[in-house]
Amino acid sequence: MIIDCHAHAFADKIAERAVYQLVDYYSLPTNFGGRLEDLISVASEASIDAVVLLIAATKPEQVAPANDWIIQLAADSASGRSAPAKPQIIPFGTYHPDHPQWQEEIQRLRSAGIKGIKLHPEFQGIDLADSRLRDFFAEVERDFVLMVHIGDRQTCHTNLSTPHKLATILDEFPNLRAIAAHMGGYLFWEEVLCHLVGRDVYLDTSSTLPYIDPTLLRRIVSGHGVEKILFGSDYPLRSPQQDLPLLDAIPWLNDDAKEAIKGANCARLLGIHS
Repeated sequence: MIIDCHAHAFADKIAERAVYQLVDYYSLPTNFGGRLEDLISVASEASIDAVVLLIAATKPEQVAPANDWIIQLAADSASGRSAPAKPQIIPFGTYHPDHPQWQEEIQRLRSAGIKGIKLHPEFQGIDLADSRLRDFFAEVERDFVLMVHIGDRQTCHTNLSTPHKLATILDEFPNLRAIAAHMGGYLFWEEVLCHLVGRDVYLDTSSTLPYIDPTLLRRIVSGHGVEKILFGSDYPLRSPQQDLPLLDAIPWLNDDAKEAIKGANCARLLGIHS
């Protein structure tokens, strides 16, 4: 079973604009579209069995409509109305601390059977060290998986998400089931070694394999354990067709380890069945 644990798609009416904003922010060109049908097509071509679909509301007023979309996708999948049967879409919800009814939004996601929530500090303007997030972490650690974007361009004093900040959260909320995106912190991989390796947190490969020093990658994976590493493409910035071969080409990972990273670990974490 192959699971892409980190992919993005958007409602049709905002997809083009959303992809443009991603490309502009990261200065990374892409040939991929941002609609759900684009993601499904690319994932199908790569023989992906399931995709974790991530969204992030950048403004409080975006939370409810974004979650409406996610909840409808989950309902369609559960009823068999969505097509094709593969890849299975596992949608995560969104949250914003300035939404006045954020607790009600979390309850809506819970009632709809949504498995996880995405937090993107840089895009959402949320510092992981912000005390307002403590109530949110306490609420979601009971029954959600939290995907947290970690790392960004290292611009000194402006990084809202870092491995050290996530480690502090894990100290306070030991039951939090978290995935630290981008192998624990995009461009912060030395800090990952110091603060996250060996902790009870999952790391995903999204936007990492083409950029990280191979020796540093080996130190992180070997120290953390392959059972806590998940495959993610970061679609539409990259695709599983680009990154699965990079994973397969790692010489110091055996076939069992690669199979675990490609899907078995994520399936166990999210309760996904083939």
